[in-house]
Amino acid sequence: MNAHHGHTGPRGTSPSGNALPVSTTGFADEPRITLRGPAELADALPYTLGFHPTDSVVLLALHGEHGRFGGRLRLGIPRSPDEWAPVAEQLAECLVEGSERRGSRPDGIVVFLCQDPAEGESGRRVMERLRPFAQKLRTACGALDVPVYEALCLSGGRFWSYCCPDSDCCPPDGTVLTPAGTSVMAAAAAYAGIHVRGSLRDMEARLRPRTARTTVAGQERALDTASAELVHRILDTRTCKDVRDDTIRLARRLLDRLAEHPPLADEGASDTRDDALITHEEAAELIVGLQDRRTRDRAAEWMEGPEADHALRLWRALARRCVGAYGEHAAAPLTLAGWVAWSTADEPGARIALGLALEADPEYVFARLLHQACNEQLDPETLRECLRGEREARVEAGVRRAFRTRTAGRGAGARGVRRRLRARVGRPRGTGQDAPSTGPGRSAGASGPGARSDRRADLREPYGTRDGGPDGAASGAGEADGSDRGNAR
Repeated sequence: MNAHHGHTGPRGTSPSGNALPVSTTGFADEPRITLRGPAELADALPYTLGFHPTDSVVLLALHGEHGRFGGRLRLGIPRSPDEWAPVAEQLAECLVEGSERRGSRPDGIVVFLCQDPAEGESGRRVMERLRPFAQKLRTACGALDVPVYEALCLSGGRFWSYCCPDSDCCPPDGTVLTPAGTSVMAAAAAYAGIHVRGSLRDMEARLRPRTARTTVAGQERALDTASAELVHRILDTRTCKDVRDDTIRLARRLLDRLAEHPPLADEGASDTRDDALITHEEAAELIVGLQDRRTRDRAAEWMEGPEADHALRLWRALARRCVGAYGEHAAAPLTLAGWVAWSTADEPGARIALGLALEADPEYVFARLLHQACNEQLDPETLRECLRGEREARVEAGVRRAFRTRTAGRGAGARGVRRRLRARVGRPRGTGQDAPSTGPGRSAGASGPGARSDRRADLREPYGTRDGGPDGAASGAGEADGSDRGNAR
């Protein structure tokens, strides 16, 4: 760090201004990057998150005498100062306990408060307004015996240190941030192939509902109609499977449609074009259908390869169509977007989508589980294996049903041939019964295998004769018997 707060720095630093070497996780071969002072620390923030945070509080754990980067947390800055104290305590506890679960308690924490000035407000005014929040964060971390080495406010292209009282070192009007792409961190990120995705605000805009009045009115009418037509069918055990199959088939058609139109270079233009490819009615039917957990879990199987790219575009487009009173419905497509992003190694995008899903519905369990797993840096392959297994089981069940149906059909055909032959040649001699012959060695009351197959097929008909699923296979075992296997609650 710099000399201005060497007394609060990690072990091994000194007031003379020795540099703080930081080993940044996520880079190839864990390169050692030396950050010299708060300016380079502020510049490093977007590279540790994968995007430029806006209106955010970020806590970054440091480990060891050289201040190795560890876990990090980001949260929107609470609007009410009354929330600052409890939020500060929760953030500090979450970061420390999360680091301990991963095997290493932090030796220190760096705090960032990032907020652009409002209209007519200066960056310095933002810094002063957030100073009490910074102090509560320092106090909360100190209460857990983890010191805050540095607390920075980033606003209006400048930064301020809450830990440095020296106006000569840290001027009251702040210090201009390093130009983008010119720092040691930027060079290391470019070498490792890591890119900053843009601002948090821009990334969230791709997932938030559209606000154009005509779009909102038309989409909300379509959602009203779809809800009236589908909700009671989803809740009815006699018709819910048909709705699931229809929803997956519609999603498959929309995936294929998006695949025919590759994304554009400009993200905003690409999203607008994707929106135009999906009608209000199609979006509404799919949004309502995805409120069913089993349907959502089947849709989550589109998680790998080119299919995942198309699915991510679809889930984003659906999230943008959850307008008006249907904002809570966005939890399902947002969670699917977060899952696909995490499955394809886009952790920043996953955290943002899952965070918005929980904003839409704080009790949405699938989003909570994925968000926690993503934050704890678990391997998504475990869930991928589970979803692959569900798909394979569904395919196998479809093959078995198709085989039984063909067998039953052959039995019925053989009986038809025998009936026609008997009609031509008459009843066999020596038979005093009115019932047709059942063949040698069988009584007239015995049932042949064909008859049994017919009865099983008739019983099975309402539950297992429609095709569906991502790969066109029949719906899987476990649906007819009402089991919840594979569903997140």
